[in-house]
Amino acid sequence: MNIDRRDAINTCIQNRGEITLKELEELFPDVSSMTLRRDLAYLEQKDEIIRVRGGAKSIRALSNNKEEIYSYRETENKDEKVKIARKAVQFIETGRSVFLDSGTTIMCLAKILPDDNLFILTSGPNIGLEMIKKHKPSVTLIGGQLNRDNISVSGLQSLDFLNTINVDIAFMAASGFSLNSGFTSGNYNECELKRFIMKKARKRILLMDSTKMNKNMPFTFGTFEDIDILICDKKLPEDILKSAKEHGIKVY
Repeated sequence: MNIDRRDAINTCIQNRGEITLKELEELFPDVSSMTLRRDLAYLEQKDEIIRVRGGAKSIRALSNNKEEIYSYRETENKDEKVKIARKAVQFIETGRSVFLDSGTTIMCLAKILPDDNLFILTSGPNIGLEMIKKHKPSVTLIGGQLNRDNISVSGLQSLDFLNTINVDIAFMAASGFSLNSGFTSGNYNECELKRFIMKKARKRILLMDSTKMNKNMPFTFGTFEDIDILICDKKLPEDILKSAKEHGIKVY
């Protein structure tokens, strides 16, 4: 019986990528929480899963859960990303220091930013090239290691450089979000850079299309406590919207 249950739990986690203890208790109402914890410990010893706070994640999913190639993401949900960018541009303030994160949604924003006196700082070389098509903004690229998949730089060099820069407004992007895991990224170095920027910026604006909702990547760089504004293409699920309002976040 233990073997059958553990196989069922493992299959569920591998298919879903992760599961919470609460969800396991609902799936196996006749099994105690302590027994389910022992099942997870057994599966972890077998290198099938890794236990996390409140549940477990599939090791296989974590190893495969890399960022999607930029060229693919550039064409995916393009209308939604443009919609988000048009909402975001209203928060641009002339004469401010503005950080533009990497990613396709931020690229949509870069394309429609006004040709105005702005101090642009970005971790995306392609976004920097887009910005210099305009005449008035000054553009600074962060140095560091270049990720081929999403055209972003990060690493210790990046953090050292950012330590000398002041940021008024940061436009950030996430590869995934859930109430349990927060805003997540598929690359550890990029996660550290995002976390650093969100602590440093005076105003933090998160841009995210609805396909990222309830999707988890391996590394968390922030939660609702770390942002001021959330911009999405569609109305948020009720539980997420409620949590955002409880944290005083303005949702657009």
